[in-house]
Amino acid sequence: MLNRQQAPDFKQVSTINFIQPTKRELDNGVPVYTIYSGEQDLVRIEFIFSNVNWDLTKPLQAIAVSAMLNNGTSKLTSREIAEKIDFYGAFFQTEYVQDQSSVTLYTLNKHLTAVLPVVKDVLSDSQFPQQELDIYVQNQKQKLQVNLQKNDILARKAFSNALFGDTAYGVDIQARHYDELNRADLVNYFKAAYAPNNCTIVVSGKFDEPGFKQLNDNFGKDWEHSNCTKNSFTFDIGTKEIVFNERADALQSAIRIGKIAVNRKHEDFPGLQILNTVLGGYFGSRLMNNIREDKGYTYGIGSGISSLEDAGYLFISTEVGAEVCSAALTEIYKEVELLKNELVGEEELALVKNYMLGAMLGSLENVFSHADKFKNIHFFGLGYDYYDRYIEKVKNISAEEILALANKYLTTENFIEVVVGKK
Repeated sequence: MLNRQQAPDFKQVSTINFIQPTKRELDNGVPVYTIYSGEQDLVRIEFIFSNVNWDLTKPLQAIAVSAMLNNGTSKLTSREIAEKIDFYGAFFQTEYVQDQSSVTLYTLNKHLTAVLPVVKDVLSDSQFPQQELDIYVQNQKQKLQVNLQKNDILARKAFSNALFGDTAYGVDIQARHYDELNRADLVNYFKAAYAPNNCTIVVSGKFDEPGFKQLNDNFGKDWEHSNCTKNSFTFDIGTKEIVFNERADALQSAIRIGKIAVNRKHEDFPGLQILNTVLGGYFGSRLMNNIREDKGYTYGIGSGISSLEDAGYLFISTEVGAEVCSAALTEIYKEVELLKNELVGEEELALVKNYMLGAMLGSLENVFSHADKFKNIHFFGLGYDYYDRYIEKVKNISAEEILALANKYLTTENFIEVVVGKK
């Protein structure tokens, strides 16, 4: 009989294998990294472009271009682009993040001949029609107006701006920025950023030599290079800053606390991820146990470590009942101080280690996941030995090391504290 009062035995993950890419180049020098695996004739092709030419007076250029990229070329309307992609059961999406913008195509291999020319048309000839721009501006202003009524959105905006100032990482977007968008600026940014000399292609799935030839035939020629400057920022760790946006009718208060830290390139980053997991990085974390399970102040609270190309930062985020906001802040800082003054117990540390190794193993569920792991290191100039060091650190880190990292990075005198609602 199974004894459900006794936890099952567990064994630490011993080996995690990664599918590493092969590198080739198109005729025009665009690097292509292929992660080949899978039984299905499905392929994902990602065109990744660095964000460039940051201009504080035009903070929405990269965001708007990414959002409107498939809204029409000189040959195809936005509807025709969608219909051509949909007809072949393919999926086409654009995405903007702080460091990069990407265009991703999912398709069956047998349809590459039909869909790749459509993607090429989009990446080389997007026109950003004025009518589409007017609709985009109207929709985004309405969305912004709605979001500015949400405490968590306001807290996130204030926190990013306090950390990173008026850079692509932290600029505080206002409605007037949408009004200032114009088609000429979008076309100029598109020509500068979406160019072969600013492109990396990552292909994952069942992608063979005929597929590469089609990729090269479409993107290896007749695609103009550009002059552009990749975004680059520097930041200093400041002193304690408290931002309080009082909202008299708030039933909940949004809290966001954190500071600039290190990114994935730093040797401390794996250890800092372990420290973060103990603090608030999984459901059994200290913040969850204290503020949700014990005190009942919130439905959820967590902490995280984010790695950007020019900075890293750690944060604690939650929404609590307005009447318990001050008490929740006290408990958050209490948990931070405990990590700086007491060793993590052996049983808790073992649980965290097994959780993190299992999460890493579980995240490699398919070939696309392996491609994501590659991107995590490639754009930081790292190799797969990063994952070897990460796994080794998770397996062998001591409570003493975690204590030292807590005292090095959880320096509350440098914390940004943002509260939107009531204290």
